[in-house]
Amino acid sequence: MSKKAVIVLSGGLDSTTCMGIAKDAGYELYPITFHYGQRHNREVEQAVKVAEFYGVADHRIVDLDFLKQIGGSALTDEKIDVPETAEEGIPSTYVPARNMIFLSLASAYAEVIGAEAVYTGVSAVDYSGYPDCRPEFIASMESTVNLATKAGVTGARIQIATPLIDKTKKETIEWGLTLGVPYELTTSCYNGLEEACGVCDSCQLRLKGFREAGSEDPIIYR
Repeated sequence: MSKKAVIVLSGGLDSTTCMGIAKDAGYELYPITFHYGQRHNREVEQAVKVAEFYGVADHRIVDLDFLKQIGGSALTDEKIDVPETAEEGIPSTYVPARNMIFLSLASAYAEVIGAEAVYTGVSAVDYSGYPDCRPEFIASMESTVNLATKAGVTGARIQIATPLIDKTKKETIEWGLTLGVPYELTTSCYNGLEEACGVCDSCQLRLKGFREAGSEDPIIYR
C-alpha cells in the first residue's frame, strides 16, 4: 500500500513546490484547495492545473465563504486595498486564522483517507509577518491535531510537514527547479491578474527569489 499525503494546494509557488517535494518523497498526492472568498478565482484555477500536471487521483476544492463574510484582510475585504509596498508588522494581507482553519480541515481529510502527513508551504523566513507561518504555530497545531483525532490517539499520528519553513524564496525555487516543479502553472499575485502585477508584496518576493536563484520567472507580468 502506498503512503499518502494531503497537500494544502493554493496554486502558488510554495504549495506547488510542496507537491514536488512530497512526490519526490514517495507519497501519493491528495491536494486540497480552499476557495475562501479571496479577491479572485485565479488561485483555484491554477491549483486545478497543478493537480492535473501531477496526475492526482482526487483533488478536493472546499468552499469557505465565511472568511469573506468576516473580512478583516486585504485578500477578502474589498474595503481594504491590496498594498503595493511591504508593510511593517502584521500586514493587511493576513487572513484571520486562515492556516489554522486550513490545517484543521486538511487534517480531518488526512484522517479519513489514512494519510500520514499534511504538507503546507509556510515559511518563517519569507513569511511577510504572518503569525500562522511560524514554527511555534506549526508545532502547536500538530500537537493539537494528534490530541483531537482518532488517528492521533490510536497511534497513527499525522505529521504537519513544512519542508519550506526555514527556506528563503531563493532556496525554495532552487529546490523546486531540481524537482521539475511546474512554476509556469503557478500564481502569486495578490490581485489575481492573468498577467501578474509585479508590484504587490507577493509578486516582488517571487521576482526577487527567481532573480537570486539565477532563473527567469516563467509567468507573465504586466
